[in-house]
Formats: sequence, structure tokens, C-alpha cells
Amino acid sequence: MASTATLTADDVIELLDLAPLPGEGGLFRQTYVRTGAISTTAILYLITPTSFSALHRLDHDELFHVYLGDACQMVTFREGEFPATTVLGSDIRAGQRVQHLVPAGTWQGTRLVEGGSWALLGTTMTPGFDPAGFELASDDLLDGVSREAADLLRPYLPAALGRP
Repeated sequence: MASTATLTADDVIELLDLAPLPGEGGLFRQTYVRTGAISTTAILYLITPTSFSALHRLDHDELFHVYLGDACQMVTFREGEFPATTVLGSDIRAGQRVQHLVPAGTWQGTRLVEGGSWALLGTTMTPGFDPAGFELASDDLLDGVSREAADLLRPYLPAALGRP
């Protein structure tokens, strides 16, 4: 059995039965669903250098958890504000976050920090994820933002995954 130090992205995909996440990118598996008056969902989510979380927003808060692998950079953006970056990872002495909340209505995207191989994250949503509350960004998101903001956001657009 491989230790976490010798796991590859392919190992994680196979061991956790992860599948491509359409639109957003990355690989995932839903691990928990509770329906009823208060719904909740949880997923495992893997990113690699070529498959990352493209900019999107949700109509409910999303709580991220870091499990294994390399550090990631998350960019978040609310219209009228300059994009913020947060490093998700296990090196808490360096200021990396092992948990991070993205408020409802916030554009978000996550990529590996340069040189990383893979990262396994998880997210939890209450109320649970509903596809009707998901919006994938388009290049139009860059209209009206500063050049510096556009340069920061562009690598997180779906087009960077080879999608329109």
C-alpha cells in the first residue's frame, strides 16, 4: 500500500473512484447527501496541473477542507472588488489554510501552486449543492475589471481548461 508521500494523482483517482466534473473541471465524487428541510452535500475533489476548478459561483456558502497533496491557490472575486487569493494547504506555519469558506455569490477558482502535482480537497454545502445554483464564468467576467485583476483571473477561466 502506498503512503501519502508516494501517492500519485492516478492512485487517488482509482482509490477514491473519482470522475471528471463537467464544466468546472477537476475530478470528484459526492460522498454525502442529506435531503429534507435542511439539505447537505459533501464531495471529494481532486485537482491536477491540467484539471482545476474553473471560475464559478454558487448560490450558497461552500466550505473547503484540505486533505492530501500539494498546496493550491484559490482566487475569489466579487464584482466591484479586487480579486483575493488564499493558499489552501497543510503548511499552517506558512499561513496556508486547511479550511476556507467561500460565501454565496462569490466567484471562485482553484489551481495548484506552481510545481504541484495534485491536491485532494473536500467541500461541504448546507443547503446542499443544487445545479440550478451553479454559474460557470465566461470571458465576459473580465469586462470592466482592471488589467491587473484580469491577469489574475484569466488562468482560472474555463477557457484555460480548453472549454468555451
